[in-house]
Amino acid sequence: MPQRLRQTPRQVRPELEHVYSRSPKLGYEAQEDTGVVRCLSHGFPTQLARWHFHDEYELHLITQTSGKAFIGDWIGPFQPGHLVLCGPRLPHNWVSIDLPDGGVEERDLVIQFDHDPIAAAAAHLTELAELLPLLERAKYGIEFFGLGEHAYEHWHHVKAAKGIARIAAFLDFLGLLLSCSDYRLLSSVQLQGAVNDEPNMDLINQVVNRITDNLSEPLSMAEAATQMGMAETRFSRFFRKATGNSYTDFVNRIRINRACQLLMETDKLVVDICYEVGFNNVANFNRRFLNAKGMPPTEFRRQSARRFGTMDMAA
Repeated sequence: MPQRLRQTPRQVRPELEHVYSRSPKLGYEAQEDTGVVRCLSHGFPTQLARWHFHDEYELHLITQTSGKAFIGDWIGPFQPGHLVLCGPRLPHNWVSIDLPDGGVEERDLVIQFDHDPIAAAAAHLTELAELLPLLERAKYGIEFFGLGEHAYEHWHHVKAAKGIARIAAFLDFLGLLLSCSDYRLLSSVQLQGAVNDEPNMDLINQVVNRITDNLSEPLSMAEAATQMGMAETRFSRFFRKATGNSYTDFVNRIRINRACQLLMETDKLVVDICYEVGFNNVANFNRRFLNAKGMPPTEFRRQSARRFGTMDMAA
């Protein structure tokens, strides 16, 4: 029988979410009623579910349905209890695939919060400084395992509280995350950097899109620099500042991430995946995969199948 391949939505440039667009009609708390910590709940489908990013951290709990999660350059399955902390400007989206007729009224419980107030407080309160490594890891997206029920309770405690009681409930929630040792970082790269240079960021996104859309067709740094109208040395510095990675590391990480997606979602042979994602020999692919993921591709496939199961998205 012919192999049934699974499809994933094509990634496009994320949309920046502005504060002024956060209407209570969409599930947001009114701006005048919130401070540093803001709660949000919404169902699906909704206009809020899109490939986007914003300046705040976002703690995201799925309560119903399963589907595909997109966190930076990571693509993988989600189900109820899926709990992720996304850092500022990390693109993300959750797309449900098993909706009942009419959708669901509540799929997402979300907390958004700002970095600067916590960092400023941590400069004076040693106890709060314990949170800073957690927030640093969040720039890649952190998925926490086994906390779904506790997270549900904590979210409602935060939502019900106001003023200093809300801050206390929120810190209690962060303390739960800080104590969790069963977690993983999701995105291997930050696709949305901190470069305040819109024309060049548009060009960087064009380069990134060309890399991700054509992994089997190598794009050298010299070619990418020419595409941006820069000398290689300047391009190298700018690319690192925009993505947090050297050009070579970025390309290899994107290839490994795509390989992970194929290992989780298809039955393709490892050797075929190797060439499909742009590596020119299996030994090099296996070595780089082991360095990036701490296990060979075959073991990654076995473990991901055990933890997540499979999602049948027929072509």
